[in-house]
Amino acid sequence: MKSQLNKSLIERYSRQIILKDIGIVGQKKILSSKVLIIGAGGLGCPVAEFLSRAGIGIIGVVDDDNVSLSNIHRQSLYQTSDIGKPKVKTIKDKIKLINPNIKVKIHKFRLNDTNFKKIINDYDYVVDGADNFKTKFLLNDYCLRFKKFLVTGAISKFDGHIFTFDFKNKKIPCLRCFFQETKVSDHLLNCEAEGILGTTAGIVGTIQANEILKKILNIGRNLDGYILILDLLNLNFRKVKIKKRKNCFCN
Repeated sequence: MKSQLNKSLIERYSRQIILKDIGIVGQKKILSSKVLIIGAGGLGCPVAEFLSRAGIGIIGVVDDDNVSLSNIHRQSLYQTSDIGKPKVKTIKDKIKLINPNIKVKIHKFRLNDTNFKKIINDYDYVVDGADNFKTKFLLNDYCLRFKKFLVTGAISKFDGHIFTFDFKNKKIPCLRCFFQETKVSDHLLNCEAEGILGTTAGIVGTIQANEILKKILNIGRNLDGYILILDLLNLNFRKVKIKKRKNCFCN
């Protein structure tokens, strides 16, 4: 996508352009960026919405699922009339209504080694909105291999976890340094079994989008080497340092 700003685009993004940390130069960076979102659910929806509103040039969305009734309370880009439709196609249609300037690439498949290798180099940044650890570790491993910036989110009940990994920096730990067990149970991410408050998904997904925009603009601090833990029931927020594990393959 061209990063030229005409009168209409300047008006559309005027409230963020006037921020001294963004300006015209920063907005052009946003317009020329390419972000891949894995998972079009409770995290992927707010990520896609706020990145499209901010003006990300190309947004890719990966998901093989269709919209169901139980999705709607927390997956903010869907409505009752979308039930039964493919999530990726529905998100593309919604983004085009929000911001017709955005190019949306949809990938209706379950992510695996083969198809991820085919698309990863089409994007600069990756957002992990997956609901299982197999996919999260796959994203971790390939983003590490291809030196991509990864923002990982996880939600359950009233709680959220957020990580950022700038894999161009060899000194930072990876997701496997934090989850050191060989097998991590997916029940930790299972909304069907554990439950989830819809606003928890919205808050964590919005923070993920915020971290992507900060990285594009090269402003503020990210969470490299830390995990941000949100307890939204009791309003406790804390950052915990992650140590790089000596025998992890990220070394």
